[in-house]
Amino acid sequence: MASQNVEDNEVIESRPRKRVRNNTKRKRATSPIHPPRVPLLFAPFRALGLITNHIPFYMQTRSYKDATDGPRIHILTCLGRSWALWEGGKMGLLFVGPEVQDPISCLVMDGDAVWAASGVHVIKYLRGKEVSRVSNPLRTPLAFVILFGSQLLALTEDGGRMLIWEISTNEQALSATIQFDIGFTATSILHPATYLNKVLVASNEGDMQLWNIRTQTCIHKFSHSQLRTLPSQQHMSSLSSPITALTQSPAIDVVGVGFMSGEISVYDVRADERLMRMYMDNGGIKALSFRSDGHPILASASSSGHIALWDLDSGGRLLHLIRGAHDGAVSALEWVPGQPVLISSGEDNSVKQWLYESPTAVPRLLKFRSGHHAPPHLIRFYGEDGKQLLSASADRTLRNISVVRDSRSYEMSQGSLARKATTLSKPLASLKFPPITSISYSSTRSKDWDDVLTAHADEMCVRSWTVLNKRIGKHTFNSAESSKRKSPSGVVKSVCVTACGNFGLAGSSIGEIHMWNMQSGLKRKSFKVGPCPQAVVDRLEPSSSMKPKANERGITGLVSDALNRVVIATTSDGTVNFFDFHTCTVDQVMVLPSSASSMMLQRDSGLLAVVCDDMFVRIIDIETRRIVRELSCGVHGRILDIAFSSDSRWIVVTSLDSVIRTFDIPTGQLINAFRTPSVATSIAFSPANDFLATTHVDSVGIFLWANRSQYSEVAFRAISEENISEVALPLMQGSEEDEALEALEALGVEDTPTDVFSTPSQLDGDLVTLTLLPRARWQTLLNLEVIQQRNKPKEPPKKPEHAPFFLPTLPGVEHRFAVEEKKQEMQDNHTRRLDKHAANSQSTLQKLLVESDKNGGSDDKLFDYIKSLSPAAIDVELRSLVSFNSLQQFLRAIRRRLQSHLDFEAVQALQNVVLRIHADMIIENEELQAELEELLKVQKKESGRVLDLLASSLGTLGFVRSTQ
Repeated sequence: MASQNVEDNEVIESRPRKRVRNNTKRKRATSPIHPPRVPLLFAPFRALGLITNHIPFYMQTRSYKDATDGPRIHILTCLGRSWALWEGGKMGLLFVGPEVQDPISCLVMDGDAVWAASGVHVIKYLRGKEVSRVSNPLRTPLAFVILFGSQLLALTEDGGRMLIWEISTNEQALSATIQFDIGFTATSILHPATYLNKVLVASNEGDMQLWNIRTQTCIHKFSHSQLRTLPSQQHMSSLSSPITALTQSPAIDVVGVGFMSGEISVYDVRADERLMRMYMDNGGIKALSFRSDGHPILASASSSGHIALWDLDSGGRLLHLIRGAHDGAVSALEWVPGQPVLISSGEDNSVKQWLYESPTAVPRLLKFRSGHHAPPHLIRFYGEDGKQLLSASADRTLRNISVVRDSRSYEMSQGSLARKATTLSKPLASLKFPPITSISYSSTRSKDWDDVLTAHADEMCVRSWTVLNKRIGKHTFNSAESSKRKSPSGVVKSVCVTACGNFGLAGSSIGEIHMWNMQSGLKRKSFKVGPCPQAVVDRLEPSSSMKPKANERGITGLVSDALNRVVIATTSDGTVNFFDFHTCTVDQVMVLPSSASSMMLQRDSGLLAVVCDDMFVRIIDIETRRIVRELSCGVHGRILDIAFSSDSRWIVVTSLDSVIRTFDIPTGQLINAFRTPSVATSIAFSPANDFLATTHVDSVGIFLWANRSQYSEVAFRAISEENISEVALPLMQGSEEDEALEALEALGVEDTPTDVFSTPSQLDGDLVTLTLLPRARWQTLLNLEVIQQRNKPKEPPKKPEHAPFFLPTLPGVEHRFAVEEKKQEMQDNHTRRLDKHAANSQSTLQKLLVESDKNGGSDDKLFDYIKSLSPAAIDVELRSLVSFNSLQQFLRAIRRRLQSHLDFEAVQALQNVVLRIHADMIIENEELQAELEELLKVQKKESGRVLDLLASSLGTLGFVRSTQ
């Protein structure tokens, strides 16, 4: 044992209260070869379904004066690299902490502050924002943290040292370091009640030590033989077992100690003797907690998921045993002070509250918040609003996940399994259905009967579900009942619910398809794929020369169109079979170049995507029954899942190489690709086109990616496999404010390609270019006089019959208004000098005509000005061309514009109006007639050329139509 002060060598990393964006930006996965690139289409949004992990939660209670509903409970859980704070009353989410670099190993709270141990640091947060941190000067990871008054105590991961920081000051200095003896590996710390400056330290060897942290001295050592032996059994020895749980009892000097062997000791620290012993089978002790509302009850939790209650007045007699309280090891237990409520958390990603209405009554589940405890492998959006997700996992559950609010998520009920498990004395998990392999739904008749159909692993039956009632449906469709007794029965591989919601179909591994009525559960029809086509036999290897039988052609995908006209099925040997929905006959069989593993139909557009084993996705138009696109998804990984966008423009593909690719179907080009830290097993595109949902092999959560094209204009271009960006998964916290601002900046800068194409004013000199203005602009100019005549008022305006009430009146019997007579102002006297000056002034159009002549015939400014005017303003400007020079310049400008092949329809309209207004002046002047003849020649030439182009185009179009 040794102790030393390291005040001179302390390493403190303080953080300002206002976070600096450049220094605390979230780190993302980067490639050592290519620089990090921001994904063009999808941005990380948030994670769903994450509640807790194996790290014990921390419970905080706050009592308020005159509060009638009891103390407020706050539950702090770990989410891996971040944390979540929950309100215990309704289990609502309050805060989510930012992500840290290393996984969090321990969590504690001090008032509003949250302390999290991550790697070599202990970070302090206030309202979800980091305010400071302390670091281990030895640079070894920290495993356990406890707050002890104004001091922070931490154990290193190797269990050899205990570090003490003074956190009451702004410096938060490291005050001392305690080093334990060799052979003592510290695992946890407990402060015994009323013990000043003293803590109990438990070890992996089964021993305990009592330390004074002020003097850094060991006061007493408790050997494992004393902790596990009663006073009357001093002669008996036992093997050592690590201490896995340590808790304070309501009685002073008494603590509870739990061992990995399943043994529990209630120990008197002052008398150094064991008071009573309990034992739990099937696993070691993970957590202990004493009830504090007057009942001497101890709760213990095991690594097998059971919770036991022990009556301490009866010498540790077992009161109740909650078998399968969690589907995994229980990580923490805490009694709510003064209430008969026990809070537990487990490695099954759940936090539960248990209510004990009386000491002898069986505890019941009061409220809980849970998610998948095994990584989900199949997700699909439910409904047309994109607010719900159906998620299937290897934990044998089907969950409905709310995208809007986590509290609305729930697990679909599979019946009264808890009662069956108690009756049969079996684990609850063993009674659940096998993992789901295929999901299909139709919400058209969801209010009338079951609307979801699922196929399960290695089962011959199909089950229906009702989302409205949150439970298993009324029917279980067995595909083996329809087969002959001697014939083999196949496992269901794919299911489909028709768009109308009236029928459910299931395809088996022996090539049979059966259809049932979703309302009555009666079987309606059967389809068979038939023998293997010769083209498939020719494609197979020479070694497999035997022709596959019909019952060996397993169904890998099954869909029906929107109008119930055709049923489409893919087989494992690489064929697409089109069945008539009503006659059950095969209409057509398409042979693919490779085996088909799955498929998906976009019913609105009639596009069928087939996933092939040669790492291609082939798009088939079900109307023409032809392959319209072939999309290559690399050469390094098998395709796992696909998803269509709601407008059928994009298809998203995930594969074993951890890359999520997005293809533009009209062009067949790869427009977006990004690599995730782990493989995405399933993807789903929201019907509202706003989110992409993914599941991954190493996470129990569901991750949402925002479609950035929904919120701003994104310029797409084809990319190659080398332009794949690496992106970290979304956080439970979602997008932070500064990251959202950076994303918006990136939309304007990074999403615009450097080689973006800008349309020139004229594509080709031989083509006719229009003004791109509405046709009504020039039609109004041509018919302006007719429009003005039609809109002319029929009669002059009338005076109002009744004067307003607020006009002043004159005194007297007769009702009269006091109206002031306005003085008639003198008309402006126009002098001859002003009239002469006004006659010599030029309009804007006339000035631009003069400028265009001086510039050698550049008329762009002139016609830009004309196009910016309204039809009435153009008419006024054209009528102002009363001089010889103005008309001559205008006719020349029109001729030059015709020769440049620009603004063709505007030139025609302007030419019409000018000739109609100034025809008399042009006829009287010979020079203007000469200009008009030149204009006529150019007009005939250009009109003839345009008519020839139109005739050629119409002829080509007619020829194409006649050949089809």
